Amino acid sequence: MADSETSTSLSIVTRRMLLAGTTLMAAAWTTNPLRRSPARTSGDPDVALPLWHEWNDAHLRTYEACCRQQTLEARLVETIGFPRAEVDLPDEGRSIFVHTRDQIEETFGDDPAMAATWAIAEVELTAHQARWDAADGELGYSVAKEAEEAAAFREQQLVDALMSASATSLAGVAGKLDAILREGESSAECPEFPWPFLRSALVDLVRIAQKAQPDRFVPGSDRIALLSGRSDRRE
Repeated sequence: MADSETSTSLSIVTRRMLLAGTTLMAAAWTTNPLRRSPARTSGDPDVALPLWHEWNDAHLRTYEACCRQQTLEARLVETIGFPRAEVDLPDEGRSIFVHTRDQIEETFGDDPAMAATWAIAEVELTAHQARWDAADGELGYSVAKEAEEAAAFREQQLVDALMSASATSLAGVAGKLDAILREGESSAECPEFPWPFLRSALVDLVRIAQKAQPDRFVPGSDRIALLSGRSDRRE
């Protein structure tokens, strides 16, 4: 990956939040047969289109991997709970939860009077972590998380390659806009700048491209169908 100061890559956490926030949009997107397996034009001179197809497949795999990881994580949290230890703070008349040994050390510092409480907290945290690890081994959560991270990394490589490619057709430019929107917007109708304007530009671009070449697949064409569906419902 490129240096963090110059790369446009999204972190795994950011990507997970975006994917979780677009579950309904992605579900509708994946049930559209045009989106699942859009027709590929063999020998297409625009290198951006094959890259879009590769990125499109990777994007769906990342979404599926993210959903699996989140499902398994939710089951672990529900049955085991995130590893933690409860620590009593008598001087403050309250207790707190710590989730790592670093947090235990920060809480107690070098106070020798708290050595016994420190030891109890470490034992409790270790036991809870062991229960989590055992359940993780049965469910395959860590494996799913690694698969998600690998899928996201591959997707990022492809979107970087797509954005670096020189599109030579309207469909190729539409592919770039489609990827930008699906990587960045938090929902299909996100009102924040610049997403409404980019959606509008993509729809216009798709219409022009389809009019010029009616039989050619254009990335983003599903958005016109979605807009038509919303218009029908309003009527």
